[in-house]
Amino acid sequence: MTPLKVGDKVPAFSVSDDRGNIQSLNDYSGKKLVVFFYPKASTPGCTAEACDLRDHFKELQDAGYSLLGVSADSEKRQRNFSEKYDFPFPLLADEEKEVINAFGVWGLKKFMGREYDGIHRMSFIVNEEGVVERVIEKVKTKEHAAQILN
Repeated sequence: MTPLKVGDKVPAFSVSDDRGNIQSLNDYSGKKLVVFFYPKASTPGCTAEACDLRDHFKELQDAGYSLLGVSADSEKRQRNFSEKYDFPFPLLADEEKEVINAFGVWGLKKFMGREYDGIHRMSFIVNEEGVVERVIEKVKTKEHAAQILN
């Protein structure tokens, strides 16, 4: 599957978040949105990435960004992850991979000589009209906020 590119319109989606609320693309109409995909809640890299975004949340908000984290974890797992680290942004429990497939981030991965299907750690900056403005393919988990703000 090919990820969305700059200039692509993001397909509409509606998925429940870590609090059981439905989050849809329409909720962010007229706002700049960062959709960050991570492989699995509570794993070291994903924790570092989400905590970096939490620690710089005010700066991201001041720059006009809303944030949505997405993985294929259950609502309960996302809620535990969010509560443990006190994230100020919703985490989508995309178990059916609706958003993951819409953005094209599911695919073959290689890790320690193994090949398997999984979520590629990528972030998409979406403009007020729901169009991809920027794609961050090489996410630096400990400096992700800086990558977005630069």
